[in-house]
Amino acid sequence: MANIIVVDDVSDAGMLVKRILERKGHSVTAFTEEEEALKHAAEKQVDLAILDIKLKKMTGVDVLEELKKLNPETKAIMLTGYPTLETARESLRLGAQEYCVKPINKDELETKVAEVMGE
Repeated sequence: MANIIVVDDVSDAGMLVKRILERKGHSVTAFTEEEEALKHAAEKQVDLAILDIKLKKMTGVDVLEELKKLNPETKAIMLTGYPTLETARESLRLGAQEYCVKPINKDELETKVAEVMGE
């Protein structure tokens, strides 16, 4: 199973994703602070990052860019409550594999994580 980080400025949203994916057997760590997530990723192999696009200090796209510098193999799924074509394109250009719209749909999230991780 995958080692996953979730970065969302809303703690409840991160915890929801964590609960859904832990039930599938993944190891999930949720963060509300971008710096903490990046520090964790620098110390521990992260297979998948699930990133909210709107964060406190950075954007999810910025966090993705930093994660890719730490480990180009890290896969990513972007989350947003405000989907735009521009954001989707930018996320995919930087290497995100998928894009989920909030509110999070449990089945959609599980399916996309399984697809991205090749399960």
